[in-house]
Amino acid sequence: MIRVLTRNISRAPGAVWIDAYEANGGYDALKKAVSMAPDDVIKIVKDSRLRGRGGAGFPTGLKWSSVLPLEGSARPRYIACNFDEMEPGTFKDRFLVDGDPHQLVEGMIIAGWSCRADMGYIFIRDEYKITRQILKRAIAEAENKGLLGENILDSGWSYRIFVHASAGRYMAGEETGLINALEGRPAMPRSKPPYPGTSGLWGKPTVVNNVETLSCIPHIVQHGAEWFASLGKAKDAGTKIYGISGNVSRPGCWELPMGSTLHELLDLAGGMRDGFKFRAALPGGASTMFMDALQLDIPLDYDALKDAALMLGTGTAIIVDDRACPVGLLANLAMFYARESCGWCTPCREGLPWVEKLLRAIDDGDGRAGDIELLLDLIKNIGPNTYCALAAGASFPIESGIKMFKSDFEEHIAQGKCPYR
Repeated sequence: MIRVLTRNISRAPGAVWIDAYEANGGYDALKKAVSMAPDDVIKIVKDSRLRGRGGAGFPTGLKWSSVLPLEGSARPRYIACNFDEMEPGTFKDRFLVDGDPHQLVEGMIIAGWSCRADMGYIFIRDEYKITRQILKRAIAEAENKGLLGENILDSGWSYRIFVHASAGRYMAGEETGLINALEGRPAMPRSKPPYPGTSGLWGKPTVVNNVETLSCIPHIVQHGAEWFASLGKAKDAGTKIYGISGNVSRPGCWELPMGSTLHELLDLAGGMRDGFKFRAALPGGASTMFMDALQLDIPLDYDALKDAALMLGTGTAIIVDDRACPVGLLANLAMFYARESCGWCTPCREGLPWVEKLLRAIDDGDGRAGDIELLLDLIKNIGPNTYCALAAGASFPIESGIKMFKSDFEEHIAQGKCPYR
């Protein structure tokens, strides 16, 4: 098993402290980066083919290079780390930071140097209270070593990082919703353009990256773009923190080459628990489409899944077993998305509660003929007609789930009850 992002994750006492991190090569990449021109660091990241690990898969180097040139640019400039991680079934970023906080801190400092930023924010969900304390201690340790603050490593460049606890909203995980929340506004999306690289936090150039994305940066700078690109099994580069939850023997996270399969991930998780059989999975968290047992060997990367009309998302699979009611599962997902809608767009604000109501009625045995067709019609009109990706992400599992489990829906309606109860 490859250990790049997880190389320092250990249960040993003091493993998350800066001395242990530096003893294993920590902050060597930062020292290398500040000896280079910022544009040269961006080129390494661009050549590595690193794509955002938060779900969208946008090329990281391209995002960094889109920030306005320093000359004539508004100041200060910002790096924002998206650590909201509120999607059901997703827990990989907490796994990384709880085990190796300095990896993220170093990645954020290198991102700050490369994008000529003055300040960084780690936007973290409020429920991650222990993780927040781990991060604050890591930042303080880096400051005490002269790796953060004024005149970092005698480079003449100053940069600070702050931890910001989110008020708690799934919408805050969307790039511009996060920016609004950092400014103290409701977590609602902004129109694009202008893009954050031009006008982001407080109208200043801002780069927003996910925790796992930024954690890759020190390794890319230290070992080179070609090395990182070679780690992937297919077109997509690097390793990936894949996760799995549901009725498997060992739910958790594993670092694997990009392009590994759900079959491999299931094997690492010890297969299904006794008495349960695999039926389907959401391969990349709650905002992706269902895959069945015949698709277990599709590489879990952006392009291979797209070719199969699926999505990688966050790469954290939710397993559905043969004893779980898919109608109830979809009703619970719809409830989550309806509650987390920011209310900005009418189709999302009004449509998702209606979808939840219909699903709940079918699950409770009150479904009627025509409800399945009505649900599909609703879903097709919600996702494409909203301001951001929340409604589309809510639509993907529900539409694909209705199609995959149509016989279950029909049985609920015909029997006037849930056959799983």
